[in-house]
Amino acid sequence: MSAVAPRGRRLPLVLRNPSFGRVWTAQLLTQAAGRMFQVGAVWWLVGFAGGERRGLESGLFLMVSTLPAVALAPVVARVVARHAHRTVLVVAAAVAGAVAVPVALWAYAGDLPMDAVYAVGLALAACQAVFDPCLTTSVPELVEDTDIEAATGFELSTQSLAGLGGGLLGPLLVDAGGLPAVVAVCGTAYLLAAPLVASARFRHATGTSDAPEDPQDAQDPQDAQDAQDAQGPQVAPDGAMAGEGGHGTPPARRTLRQILAGLPFIRRVLLCFAAANLFTTAVYVVMPLYTRGVLHSTGSTVATLEAALGAGTLVGSFTGARVPGRPVAVGSACLAVMAVALGLPGLWAGHATAIGALAVAGWCVGVIGVRFVALFQRLVPTADKPGFFAVMQALLGATFPLSSLVFGALGDHLGARALCLVQGAGLVPVALALWWLGGRARPDAPRTSPGDAATTAHLTPAGEAS
Repeated sequence: MSAVAPRGRRLPLVLRNPSFGRVWTAQLLTQAAGRMFQVGAVWWLVGFAGGERRGLESGLFLMVSTLPAVALAPVVARVVARHAHRTVLVVAAAVAGAVAVPVALWAYAGDLPMDAVYAVGLALAACQAVFDPCLTTSVPELVEDTDIEAATGFELSTQSLAGLGGGLLGPLLVDAGGLPAVVAVCGTAYLLAAPLVASARFRHATGTSDAPEDPQDAQDPQDAQDAQDAQGPQVAPDGAMAGEGGHGTPPARRTLRQILAGLPFIRRVLLCFAAANLFTTAVYVVMPLYTRGVLHSTGSTVATLEAALGAGTLVGSFTGARVPGRPVAVGSACLAVMAVALGLPGLWAGHATAIGALAVAGWCVGVIGVRFVALFQRLVPTADKPGFFAVMQALLGATFPLSSLVFGALGDHLGARALCLVQGAGLVPVALALWWLGGRARPDAPRTSPGDAATTAHLTPAGEAS
């Protein structure tokens, strides 16, 4: 007991690990900038620049802004696997800043063409599609093995903080200074992030698996056996298959399809969450339309709704590990609660109803999110992590472009209250499917104890945070 007590009084990870702190700050800046531009541009289209088809135009913009995460997944996997992670992160942030700043100057000099707005959204999303999976893959290079759960918690909470800050500032900046103000702040944030990552120290991924500091940090033998059964053959830090006498001979790198083929249960769970994202991510189209058509309000209300969603997700990220139950049971229950929450504003219109519903929905997203990523960090072989996290982002984001287009087009023909009901109804069969999946035999699913922080999953809308 005396050995554990001092550990509990240590400083937060971002303070006692300066390199991780710098990368975490850079993540906060980049994700907040991307979210700010998305939310601000959508409100600009719905509230100011959009015509008779403002729903379709905003949906098209979100579709363009989320396509890179899906289309570039194979390219991102190769880039992250072949190049130093610090270099990839720095270049991604610097390129995004180099795109946004000139466009901001152009926008201040005159009206920005609609095509340019779409092009900037596409470019920033492409840079973020490289930055996010690379950062997730880099976590073991920045922290000790015993800090992976803490680092994962910070990483997921950053998505919530970025969504909260970016979603709050985007509409307010549009109301105050128009779209040029949003683009200028966005570009500045990216340019600040690049030197922060460049100054961080990354351990080389090869041969850097650190042993626990004391016996109490070691993994339980039964949990270790469960994880081994879930994975199949293990890949040692030096790239050799565990149990083989390869002495560091790296195995042939597997394709994205082969990676998921070896994880059938995880693949089915990801497909369920991808289907859920078809309805949950529609909130980014529905919120501005609901604000304008039902609440008859301004960008400050959009900012408030975004803040409620982000705050709920943030709380869920920090409390998700404390929610008892197996991950699939918790996930299906959260999806059912989200169905009610997202449908409620369609039945009872009002500011308070919408704010409360989005806060609850955000909490569910945070809880589901924090229940899987740390597990993936340990179950996925080291050599497969770049490809896995890229394909995970692609799978979870694959329905976002479709969702944006469909709900945007529906927004020109249906009222915003009807869209809320469609969202809620669509999540019900997904929740049932995930619950049914949890009752089936799953040889690759580890047995876990309630509240285990390492048993986590990831449900993040593309472009947010994910």
